[in-house]
Amino acid sequence: MNDTARQLRTNYDRRMRELGLTRSQWWVLTHLYFNEGLSQTKLSDILEIERPTLGRLLDRLEAKGWIERRTVEADRRVKLVFLAGAVDPLMQTMRAVAADLRTEALANLSDEEQERFIATLIRIKTNLSAMVENSNTSSKEDQDG
Repeated sequence: MNDTARQLRTNYDRRMRELGLTRSQWWVLTHLYFNEGLSQTKLSDILEIERPTLGRLLDRLEAKGWIERRTVEADRRVKLVFLAGAVDPLMQTMRAVAADLRTEALANLSDEEQERFIATLIRIKTNLSAMVENSNTSSKEDQDG
């Protein structure tokens, strides 16, 4: 799975490079596309990027007019990150390139094989998520215990 994911990322990287995007840039934009309004801290945790590194990356994306950061009224130190309207055409292109890459990657699988494959991946992801949740619950119980 890791090798397949790495190859998908590498192929997508090449295609995004033609659009002038680095992996870090498209990674952030993609996460925001699916999860707008994340705090910078939460986004750095999800992407596993140090906060200062993410801050510099967001500065560059903001300078291009692709994202905007908004303060939270209750805590002005917290900044939520949103996609800006100027990035819409780029996001549409990125989504189309991703769809083409998925189509190419799955080209020799029947519709039934593709559906089974996706269902299996979802089940594995669910199992892994449950493991993390159970581990977090166990750790909290150990601390409270």
